[in-house]
Amino acid sequence: MSFRRGVVRQSKFRHVFAQAWKSEHCIDDVRVSRVTWDGPLCAVNPKFIAVIIEAGGGGTFLVLPINKSGRVDQSCPTVCGHAAPVLDIQWCPHDDNIIASASEDCTVKVWQIPDGGLTVPMTDAILTLEGHSKRVGILAWHPSAYNILLTAGCDNIICVWNVGTGELVYQLTESHPDLIYSVSWNKDGSAVCTVCKDKALRIIDPRRGTVLKVREKVHEGTRPMRAIFLADGKILTTGFSRMSERQLALWDAVNLSEPVVVQEMDTSNGVLLPFYDPDTNMVYLCGKGDCTIRYFEVTDEPPYVHFLSLYSSKEPQRGAGFLCKRGVEVNKCEIARFYKLHERKVEPISMTVPRKSDLFQVDLYPDTAGLEPALLADEWIAGQDAPPLLVSLSGGYTAPPSKQRDTLRGKPKRDSQDSGSPLTSAGNTAAHTSTPTSAAREMDEEAAPQQVTPKETDGNADRPRREV
Repeated sequence: MSFRRGVVRQSKFRHVFAQAWKSEHCIDDVRVSRVTWDGPLCAVNPKFIAVIIEAGGGGTFLVLPINKSGRVDQSCPTVCGHAAPVLDIQWCPHDDNIIASASEDCTVKVWQIPDGGLTVPMTDAILTLEGHSKRVGILAWHPSAYNILLTAGCDNIICVWNVGTGELVYQLTESHPDLIYSVSWNKDGSAVCTVCKDKALRIIDPRRGTVLKVREKVHEGTRPMRAIFLADGKILTTGFSRMSERQLALWDAVNLSEPVVVQEMDTSNGVLLPFYDPDTNMVYLCGKGDCTIRYFEVTDEPPYVHFLSLYSSKEPQRGAGFLCKRGVEVNKCEIARFYKLHERKVEPISMTVPRKSDLFQVDLYPDTAGLEPALLADEWIAGQDAPPLLVSLSGGYTAPPSKQRDTLRGKPKRDSQDSGSPLTSAGNTAAHTSTPTSAAREMDEEAAPQQVTPKETDGNADRPRREV
């Protein structure tokens, strides 16, 4: 007699439950932006929450200490240096006081937020990046290299910047024939995956300017898609079927010929924004305009993407911020936290594993990415790759003492034995030559790369670049 049919898959995350915080812990009177761009409109780190808001003059976002609650006064100072609406904001993974913003005014700005938050309106960025000819809607900091920032605009161009020098080090102008919907770095920052309005998924080595893999029609529908690299190198995409059903698909980056799995959700028309936790291998899907957050665990066993549960509320979400693991409460078995944007309110939602013990749960909290970068910008530009440096969450995360940095331009302390080169001036970066990256080595044999034509080159065909 077999009981296999009744066996339930074992997982410590099977009973994860979501709980909204009480109303007194929410942030009220926040006029969330009505911009039509399909972005999350919110970014969170262990120090601050940033929300793109409506403003008469256009490009404004709010930055508040993470422990802020209650009503936000209309006179509250904001970051307001853009000339047109802000479309995306992203905190630097290696400095909790640094945030980048992308705008319809075709620029990207980098800001340094003082500890404790703003006391006066901030209009002057520490750096303005000008390389796009149309509005900029996507930002992606490199996961492990200090000062490397990727931007993508409605000019269908991807730019990679060294924000320590302000230099545009790579520009990919021919990779995408249409609007880019999303960009995601892989774990060690050697490659990015993108999805585009032409419905294709691309894996790109940005340093060599080559498209390593292309998969046409990842999702048949015409609505926007998203793609994220997972920790094991697989790629998860969200999109729409030909019948306008929302879909989730998992792809093996080595062979994109067929998806590992495809799951169909519902017929809602809201774009599914995926948020990924590499420590637990969980994926959270927040649909814009939905009242729900679905969450899944990705494993190596069929059906590979396991539906866990669904959080449902009465109010639809305009966007959401996802707090990195350094900011969660480990003594409460909180494994993730969202900041859900309502029309006039920001509501924290905790994802918790039910455990009776008050002791630190080692299995729930593997070491996670810390603030210290694994590489300097020039080391990555020269062809080095490294996964993020990890820190323990035992006892809760405590940020290391602030390093004496000249805003973004100083380099972090490095071991004297390290062969890494320090940050250089913009003119010296041309001395670097690219070497094949780990992603390229795995994939070059699978398909002949498509060469990207840079806007300007310095004679080194492997390294599209442009002096700014």
